[in-house]
Amino acid sequence: MNAPDDFTDDTRLTPLRLMIMLFVLTLAGALGWAVYSLPAYSSGLAVTALAELSNSGVLNPVTAAVLNYRGYDTLLEIAVLLLAVIGVWSLAQAEPPAAFEPASPVLLSFLRIVLPLMILIAGYLLWIGSFAPGGAFQGGAVLAGVLVLLRLSNQDRAIWSHEVWLRFCLVLGLSVFIAVAVGVMAGGGKLLEYPRAHAGMLILLIESAALISIALTLAALFVGGRALSDEDSSRASDNGVQPE
Repeated sequence: MNAPDDFTDDTRLTPLRLMIMLFVLTLAGALGWAVYSLPAYSSGLAVTALAELSNSGVLNPVTAAVLNYRGYDTLLEIAVLLLAVIGVWSLAQAEPPAAFEPASPVLLSFLRIVLPLMILIAGYLLWIGSFAPGGAFQGGAVLAGVLVLLRLSNQDRAIWSHEVWLRFCLVLGLSVFIAVAVGVMAGGGKLLEYPRAHAGMLILLIESAALISIALTLAALFVGGRALSDEDSSRASDNGVQPE
């Protein structure tokens, strides 16, 4: 089979390709040397982290690492999730609820039983995160499942039609995190350096706000478009068309 006319298999070593190859080889060599230079055995920071656990405000080492020792990472993760939603919303509007088929009575009866339990589980995961595996991300994922089920059953019009409140809740987690990070500096501390006496309360505040934002973020990514306002949603339902 002959190749198309516009297809060329150019294997020449051009200056650009040579520069890219040298850069990749240099980077690979630097990474290899860094790994080779590591000590054969190192306890890392595990001993130090566990020793400071009583001052972190929580009893779960993972939560202490995520929201206290390495709070910068979690702050940036929440910011990345928000940017992902902004990117999705910049592409198109969400499909109006009227475009979905009505949910069956069996599904609605099932949701009346399951959804309250899922909300309780999300709250439990948020609370237990201070003592055992859990936290805002796990609870937010479960709560996002509630929103996805409501979407699939065409029962989420009230959630996505209130555009102002929706956007407020999406930025709530990041806003509270930044407010706490900067607010502790007013007491003489450093950025994200929680006072020991209030560390537990501040972590719970951050996680509570992050739970709401994470849940809505994951659900918004599932919906796949920016939310419709009340006026747009009513217009789309009356006309029976999907807005562009």
